Amino acid sequence: MNSLRIASRAALRARPAAIRAPLQRRGYAEAIKLSLALPHQTLYKSQDVVQVNLPAESGEMGVLANHVPSIEQLKPGLVEIVEESGNSKQFFLSGGFAVVQPNSALSINAVEAYPLEDFSAEAVRNQLAEAQKIANGSGSEQDIAEAKIEVEASNVPVVTPTSAHIRNGTAMLTCQRQVLETLQASLK
Repeated sequence: MNSLRIASRAALRARPAAIRAPLQRRGYAEAIKLSLALPHQTLYKSQDVVQVNLPAESGEMGVLANHVPSIEQLKPGLVEIVEESGNSKQFFLSGGFAVVQPNSALSINAVEAYPLEDFSAEAVRNQLAEAQKIANGSGSEQDIAEAKIEVEASNVPVVTPTSAHIRNGTAMLTCQRQVLETLQASLK
């Protein structure tokens, strides 16, 4: 009889825990710890974000918390970062590598990255026109060769940085078609 009383008391004590269980927070990560590093600066350092969309060589890739660990080579293109506040930031990367770690951490290493708002569709058109002019024979042999490469790369739409980036000696060479379309749509 004594054991029956102990068992019934244990069942009563256990019941509230069973009711509370569904209300408790999930036991797994809900955010990604993002680190986005360039040789000359760190844009994100172990910052919590909700999602990161990457231009991987294997295809476009969305990374959420608890993503399968992987190492991805990144091609030049648009990286979108959805922050916990709900804001979305977009950067153009020149390429690089992304490492998804098992503890919901994502490290992105790239040579160059520029915010979307630093780009101008007008600058793209102007730079392409200038490159075509030089490629047709007005300039040194080296300038003509570089201009021909730039014009050839324009078959894959080229997005160029603003004149401030050009003055700083940095430039991204190619980005995906969606990048140019995004720029043109945002400038209308």
